[in-house]
Amino acid sequence: MSKPTPGNHPREQKKELRLTCSADGILHEFRALCLSLPETSERNSWGHPNFLAGQKTFATFEQFHGRPSIAFRLGSSDIERFAGNNQFFATPYGRGQWLSLWVDTTFDWNLVQELAITSYRLVALKRMLVVLEART
Repeated sequence: MSKPTPGNHPREQKKELRLTCSADGILHEFRALCLSLPETSERNSWGHPNFLAGQKTFATFEQFHGRPSIAFRLGSSDIERFAGNNQFFATPYGRGQWLSLWVDTTFDWNLVQELAITSYRLVALKRMLVVLEART
């Protein structure tokens, strides 16, 4: 077995996120939504943006099979709610606690906002949720 050389080791390879104009616009709006929530930040990991509530990731914008998608951290009832809907797919990581939405199909911003906030609530600290509730 050959030893990996710098630049060809799987962990060292990072793909640049390349988006169509429409997906880039969705990312721009999605970023604004995520960063408007209390104590959120963005971290670029694995070649794509991840959105964190405190130190925990609640959403990520990425590509699978060349298609843009948004992954949300959700509870089992929400994951079951969207099972069978071809706009969604099981996120290939996260031990069944994540669900991804294709961005290049019919796009419902109200649903995206609902899922982003639901995902945020699952990982946010109590003090962050108090601030979120005070805004509504």
